Amino acid sequence: MTDSTHHSLRFFDAHNHLHAENLIGHPSDIVADAERIGIVRMVVNGATEQDWPEVLELARRHKCVMPSFGLHPRYIAEHSTGWQKTLMAHLDAIPSAVGEIGLDRWIEKFDSPDQEAVFTAQLRIAAERNLPVTIHCLRAWGRLHELLAKHSLPVRGFLLHSYGGSREMVPRFAELGAYFSISGQFAADWKTRQRETFLHVPIDRLLIETDAPFMLPPESHITHPLRDPKTTRPVNHPANLGSIYEFVAGLLELSLEDLAVIVEKNFLRFFDGL
Repeated sequence: MTDSTHHSLRFFDAHNHLHAENLIGHPSDIVADAERIGIVRMVVNGATEQDWPEVLELARRHKCVMPSFGLHPRYIAEHSTGWQKTLMAHLDAIPSAVGEIGLDRWIEKFDSPDQEAVFTAQLRIAAERNLPVTIHCLRAWGRLHELLAKHSLPVRGFLLHSYGGSREMVPRFAELGAYFSISGQFAADWKTRQRETFLHVPIDRLLIETDAPFMLPPESHITHPLRDPKTTRPVNHPANLGSIYEFVAGLLELSLEDLAVIVEKNFLRFFDGL
């Protein structure tokens, strides 16, 4: 597969971390690679107060970057007392989304009350401004549904990124307004159950993501090999998105062209105005 394979297609990455050190510190021009294969927009998710300015700068520098600012549950212990004011200042600075936020019970010694307080505070901001919000969840799908069901949500809905919940919960989340993104790691042999789950996601709620530099696809789906400049370990390049689209098209038994049209419509609907 070459860049020319995707020459006329438009791709949209619903979730990545372009500002991560092992991407932003790389000598190659990652954004140029991404645009060359047809990536029109990529949502770059901040996860801490410290990286929000980096995300903002990337958005100002690159037209394809759509910024998103949030406190990830993995880093909430590091937040300042004025984090909400800082978050709203970034949201005011540029058209942007809220995220990555969420619940994570995979973290060692996780603090559920603190996670939930930070999560619902950010959810409220997104709902009040009707902004797209991107949600991370690990081992807390039932509790996440409970919180979403009893709190105000953005009218446009919300995104469950790299959805790892059960097939049975798909319609319950969809009823609340969920979009579901699939990543390249789901092409791995050990992700059979999750691939099957995505056969039950409403086609008008489907989005595609890289989560670069994380969620590295299996080797067969890596078109743009990349290594961390410091550790030399493989990392996920945003330009692998074209191959991920091909994986999803095969999974759903759609042509690549039809899938690209569907995902573009879904992306522009959900992220409308950004």
